[in-house]
Amino acid sequence: MAGDFILAVVSMLLANMQNCDVTCTISQAISDLVQGEFMQLGSKETENERFAHYLTKTYRKTASLIANSLKSVAMLADSDDQLCEIAFQYGRNIGLAFQLVDDLLDFVSSTDTMGKPTAADLKLGLATAPVLFACEKYPELNPMIMRRFQEPGDVEKAFELVHESQGLEQTQFLAKKHCVEAIKLANSIATSPYQKALIIVPDLVINRMK
Repeated sequence: MAGDFILAVVSMLLANMQNCDVTCTISQAISDLVQGEFMQLGSKETENERFAHYLTKTYRKTASLIANSLKSVAMLADSDDQLCEIAFQYGRNIGLAFQLVDDLLDFVSSTDTMGKPTAADLKLGLATAPVLFACEKYPELNPMIMRRFQEPGDVEKAFELVHESQGLEQTQFLAKKHCVEAIKLANSIATSPYQKALIIVPDLVINRMK
């Protein structure tokens, strides 16, 4: 009911703006979020398909909202198409990096720091980037992923193998790549206090602890 209420308020706010382009853009973010939730219910057979599936799901569940929100702000400021696209791509990279760091923290932060149990995603049957990277060294993770870590000991074993692999380092490296791309995009627009803030945000994303 709370979710329905929030959606209703958003719909009213969008209607009051009387900007069809912004309404379509934010509607796309909502649509992506729902599709991402459906994608989370499934898994792919091969490792390559699985990682592509994970990245698409991550975009739809997290990055799309940030990307389309930033694009909408640019639209409301009457920016040209190029700046709107820069805003979108900046948000996409920040969103992907944010979720990658979130997935990493699920394996390294304490319950008190995160505000939720560690290895929460594994307990939900979800294979995130650290696990998918760990599969390169430990193929025995593949059947666990396909059965969504449902057998006794799966969660504990997967957690251990992730820490014994380079999964966490590879996840952080990928998050940093997206942050570097976001900084490049921010540097491509006119200098201002707001532009400088956009350059700082990737550092906050990559170094956050919760």
